[in-house]
Amino acid sequence: MRTLIFILAGLAVAFAALRLSPPARRRMAAGAFSLGWLGAVGWNLRTGLSHGYGLGEELPIQAAIFLIPVGVAWWLALGRGRAR
Repeated sequence: MRTLIFILAGLAVAFAALRLSPPARRRMAAGAFSLGWLGAVGWNLRTGLSHGYGLGEELPIQAAIFLIPVGVAWWLALGRGRAR
């Protein structure tokens, strides 16, 4: 459940970052979001490791938490998410 909450939070922040940025700056907004989200995922990884989970258990989950919102952000920033 915590994983789903983190993914949904990442998607919400990504949508907000791209929506609030002008179209000419959406790639830069996606890059800034990617770096900020990497920090949030790193913090979440550290929290999981401090609670006794192994790195092998945490890495696949953290990869999903990072890649899904960042992938959607870049997909939208590059203009592939708009209707034709």
